[in-house]
Amino acid sequence: MDALIKSLRPGKPSDIKPSENKPSEAKLAEIRPAELDPSEFLAAAVRPDQPRPSRAEAEQAVQTLLGYIGENPDREGLLDTPRRVVEAFDELYQGYHQCPAEVLNRTFGETAGYDDFVLVRDIEFTSQCEHHMMPFYGKAHIAYTPVERVVGLSKLARLTDIFARRLQTQEHLTAQIAAAIDEILKPRGVAVMIEAEHTCMSVRGVAKHGAMTFTSRFTGMFRDNPAEQARFLSMVRGPSR
Repeated sequence: MDALIKSLRPGKPSDIKPSENKPSEAKLAEIRPAELDPSEFLAAAVRPDQPRPSRAEAEQAVQTLLGYIGENPDREGLLDTPRRVVEAFDELYQGYHQCPAEVLNRTFGETAGYDDFVLVRDIEFTSQCEHHMMPFYGKAHIAYTPVERVVGLSKLARLTDIFARRLQTQEHLTAQIAAAIDEILKPRGVAVMIEAEHTCMSVRGVAKHGAMTFTSRFTGMFRDNPAEQARFLSMVRGPSR
């Protein structure tokens, strides 16, 4: 399934010519951050009425792939492999059946007037690249500036896992996490940074082990205030204890 990924960053001020004192609506649309369809993060990805192959058909597909690579699916060591692979898929892709909105719906109002941002960094995750179905893994750093109410800290980690346990690109994963927090919690701003290593690049193709990919998404006060972006990045890059 190919994801339609729109531009995640607003255009630069230099994109507008000095003579364009009043940019057209089309030009303004180009320089605004792209928005995701709320259906991506307000409900589970799999609808109850969505047609799906049976478990037996899924196991047969694994048998076919074993034969394709030159193996004998009937040899002793592989007899139970189709079942194991399908069970592994149930675990690796359980995010399709989970609802991101439900994770963030319970909030707490005991903030005692707290008005700074909340940061949870170094959230470890593993996801699967939608282009090769190979793992990519790393850490997510998430901050938001609450308005009166806050969400339990573990919920940000759970939200990350829900989106990570689907076929993904790192860019889309970053945007989905930020959009869900922004839409459901309606904070003054959200900042998300993800750093990850992609095995589709480290163990195949160019085979560059250790190469890291960084993506970020800012909304609200983090998008509009470079000083807040810098403070977020400084805290993310600060020494671990």
